[in-house]
Amino acid sequence: MSGDPESHEEHEEFEARLKAYEGRPAAATGVGRDPVNEPMIRHWCEAMGDTNPAYTGPDAIAPPTMLQAWTMAGLSRRAERTAAYDELLGLLDESGHDAVVATDCEQEYLRPLRPGDEITFDSVIESVSGRKTTKLGTGYFVTTRTDIRAGGELAGTHRFRILKYAPARRPKKPEKPKNPEKPKKPEERRPRPVVNRDNAGFWEGVARHELLIQRCTGCGTLRFPWLPGCNSCGSPEWETVGATGEGTVYSYVVMHHPPFPAFEPPYAVGLIELAEGVRIISNVVGVPYDEVRIGMAGRLEFRRYDDELVLPVFQGVTR
Repeated sequence: MSGDPESHEEHEEFEARLKAYEGRPAAATGVGRDPVNEPMIRHWCEAMGDTNPAYTGPDAIAPPTMLQAWTMAGLSRRAERTAAYDELLGLLDESGHDAVVATDCEQEYLRPLRPGDEITFDSVIESVSGRKTTKLGTGYFVTTRTDIRAGGELAGTHRFRILKYAPARRPKKPEKPKNPEKPKKPEERRPRPVVNRDNAGFWEGVARHELLIQRCTGCGTLRFPWLPGCNSCGSPEWETVGATGEGTVYSYVVMHHPPFPAFEPPYAVGLIELAEGVRIISNVVGVPYDEVRIGMAGRLEFRRYDDELVLPVFQGVTR
């Protein structure tokens, strides 16, 4: 349908068929594999670096953003989709909208979850949009809504949206002349950092070749990246501490694809643990990308990329 001309009546009929799936179940009613529990809360908080005291102790609650975690089936099994949801996706596939991309999710929290809560949930097809044209192609947004309950009481909702689309046709490349003159490649600029009132002081420090870490004046906790308040005690008051720059590679990835302007893959991007205990993301330079290793020592340096941009980079040291 997407590639062939269609009448207005055919289009309206097709969209009416899609709309008929709204309100129908998307997945069978499920039961959380585990009750809300302290170990999962602890692991989540450690992974997120969240030290909010509300998530520990005898009156602990689960972080609200864990809402979906209690419904996930794990690697060994998956929630059963309904026939209605499979039919909807099949209808879109048959009409040429056979590519898919997840676009966004929304969560609403209605009551806190506490250790011991037994979780049940069900999912419905909440909406199917009209036909939309995007950069990826023309298609339809399908939104499912999952209601999560604790002890039978609605605790929150999770909306998940996908785009089922027919990929846009790429224009044909013009034929190259037999003896082309190689055009000069314009110099690409690195993306500019987003500077706002919460992090302006950090970037002012970078311009002076200083790496500044925030320190809460209420409890003394160091934090990075910069935030308007302390995760540990909630105080909005803070001061800065200059980092020595010494650190080690805590984790890293090697970027091969996709290529971005001003970047030449492959290159290593590291999560650097500084001597002060906070972590910063940085390019790892000075060593071949395939020699970067977890635990590699080095120090942060400042590299100028153009007249406006200075960035901290991690100079690795091989042994």
